[in-house]
Order: sequence, then C-alpha cells, then structure tokens
Amino acid sequence: MSQLKLIASSLIVFFLFNAGLQAQQTLSLEEFIEVALEQNYSLRIVKNQEKVAGNNFTRGNAGMLPGLDLRSQFSGNINNSDQNLRDGTEISQRGIHNTTFNNALQGSWMLFDGFRAQIRYAQLDELKSLSELNTRIQIENLIARLASEYYFYIQQTQQFSNLQYAVDISRERVRIEQEHFLLGSGSKVTLLQAEVTLNADSSRLERQYEVLSASRIRLAELMALPDLTESIVPADTSIVVNPGLMYDQMIDDVLSQNASILAALQNRKISEYDLDLIRSRTYPYLNLSSGYGYTFSTSQSAAWENQHSWGMNYGVTVGINLYDGRNLQRQKSNARIELENRDLMLERTQQETTADLLTIYNAYSNNLRLLDLETQNLAAARENVEIAFDRYRLGALSGFELREVQKNLLEAEERLLSIQYQAKMAEISLLQISGRILESF
Repeated sequence: MSQLKLIASSLIVFFLFNAGLQAQQTLSLEEFIEVALEQNYSLRIVKNQEKVAGNNFTRGNAGMLPGLDLRSQFSGNINNSDQNLRDGTEISQRGIHNTTFNNALQGSWMLFDGFRAQIRYAQLDELKSLSELNTRIQIENLIARLASEYYFYIQQTQQFSNLQYAVDISRERVRIEQEHFLLGSGSKVTLLQAEVTLNADSSRLERQYEVLSASRIRLAELMALPDLTESIVPADTSIVVNPGLMYDQMIDDVLSQNASILAALQNRKISEYDLDLIRSRTYPYLNLSSGYGYTFSTSQSAAWENQHSWGMNYGVTVGINLYDGRNLQRQKSNARIELENRDLMLERTQQETTADLLTIYNAYSNNLRLLDLETQNLAAARENVEIAFDRYRLGALSGFELREVQKNLLEAEERLLSIQYQAKMAEISLLQISGRILESF
C-alpha cells in the first residue's frame, strides 16, 4: 500500500505539471519584455517622472519670458475726525466712509540677470536628459530581471524533467525488486531501500513543482499582470548562450554607452550649471516694468464726492549686489567642492563599471569553457546509467551501485544546467553593463 501511495503521488505531480503546461500560454522573451514595458508599475512611475522633467523644460520656467498680472482691489475705511482750524473753527465728523476701487494690468520683464535665465534653461535641458536616462536605466534593469527569471524558469523546467526521469528509474527499480522478492531471489531490505529512494526522488519532484510555480508568479509580477495566477510561461525550452562577446569591444561600449557613467557625466554638468548660476549673481541686473490702471474713489470728507483716474506707469530698475555678508563667496566655494565630488563620483563609477565588466567577462569566459566539459560529462553519465541499469536488470549490479550511478547523472545534469544559466546571466550582465541590452532583446 505504501508503494502504491508513492507511485500515485509522483504520478499526480507529473500529470498536474503536464496538464498545467497544456493550459498555459507561452510567450517568447521578446513578448514578455513587450508586455512588461507597457505594464510594469515601477517603469510607469519613472516614465511619469520623465514627463514632469519634460514639462519643466520651458523658457518660462527658466525665467526668460515676461510676466503679466491683472489685479483688482476694493478697499474702504470708516473714520471719525475732529479738526481745529486756525480761525478758531471746530469741525467734528463721525462715520466718514471712504472707498477705493483699483483695477490694474501690470507687466515686468527681467531683461538681463547675469545670464541666469539662459543658464537655468540649459540646466533644465540637462535635467530632462537625466530623467530620460533614468528611464533607460529602469528599462535596462527590468529587461535584465525579466530575462534572468525567464531563463531561470527554463532551467528549472529542465531540472523538473531530469527529476522526473530519476523518478521513472527509481519506480522501475522498485518494480524489479518487487519481482525479485516475490520470486524469492530478492530481500525485503533491498525492496525497502528501493522504496526509500523512490520516496526521496518523488519528494524532490514535488518541491521542484513549487519552484516552478514561484518562478511563474515572479514573471507575472514583473509584467504587472492583473491576475498573478494567469499561466504565462516561456516558449523556449533550452538556454542558448552567445559565445561571441568580445572584451575589447565591450570595454569601448562601457566607456561610451554605460548608463551609469552617462548619468554621472550629466550630474557633473548639472553641478557646473549650479556654479554658473551662483556666479551670475555677481553681474548687474536690468528689469523693465510697465502697467495700466484705473481707480475709482469716493470720499465723504474731501471737497469732491468721487474721483476717476486712469493711466499707465513704467519703470526701469538697474542694480548690482555689492555685498551680502560673503554668502556669495561661501556658496561659490561649496559649489566648487560639489563639482569636485562629481568628478570623483564619475571616476569611481568608471572604475567600478570597468571592474564589474572584467569580473563578469572572466566568469562568462570560464563558463563557456566549462560548458563543453560538462556537456561531455553528461553524455558519459547518461551512457553509464543505461549500461548500469541493464546490468542491474541482470543482477550484475547492486541497488546501491545503481543509485550512485543515478546520483552521478543527476549531479551532471544539475551542473550543466547551472553553468548554462550562469553563462547566460553573465551574458545578460555584459549586455547591460555595455549599454547594448536594449538592442539585443
């Protein structure tokens, strides 16, 4: 009965997996990326921030355009007064109500402010470019994460198939041991050992099914699917590594296209503009103002009952900051220090990125060499299992020896899958660090 339960359990997992495969929708990596670029929440937030930076890049926001205000105001007062005139007359008034209504159109234009508006406009352009670069970085990170999970699912699917094959071998071993036991040529201990092996393999197969389910959910999360239980899985069934990435070409691409280095360069440029903005305050400024207004007033104490007045006004203001408590010098000094920090950050980013490239490329090259070796090892391990199983059927090999051969096969399969996945991850990282990942998927 225990043996029947073990067989039923492994069969249930196998049929659930295959039934799930039939009900699942398969997409290529490019299709996964296309959906994720449209729906991923983090990417949509970054794109909205890019739109804000684009909206801020205007001449008006930089202070290059005039301003125009239309203002209306109504005011009044109620007063009491006692007056003693020089001729001795006394005048006493109570509750004097005077009102004023003013309507004015007023404009101003800073014609020159030490090139501050021009510098600010150029800085807004850099901020817009930096926001676009941040969007690109987010896209590259998303593609790298999605590709990593895509190939992880393929790796774990192949591992599931390998474990299923191990279960099939263990199940056949149990069947053979049962026959030997019934015929009197086998022992109960050997049969129980075979059942324990099948139990262990079946348990591992069930856990592998959980790994696949978790990976599928992560893929759905990266694509921001409304229903995370929707079954969408990779269409590919194997991991193919590109062996043609060359270090010399990639180091050139890193220095010219790496998003982090480009962002550091733009941050340095923005800091340069901050220093220029502070320097602009040492120049004189010229402001032009003009307006047109209308005023209506009423009075209960003046010689007139009401009064209308209208007309225009204009003015020109010229000035220069002579002394502000040395705050301008302090701000210049801090801006220069910040610019020096930006230079150091740029050099650090270039060095860190170059070091990452060298480290990842060494891992990539090493995994390519190991792929050939482990492929040969796997072929030998499979042939060894076939030979060992034939000998086991003939009674020329013990169950323990068969299990060791079987374990060697599983380990060879796992090593090859691991190296394939690691080589592919190194390839994806190299494409990302060199700024070529967008054109590669």
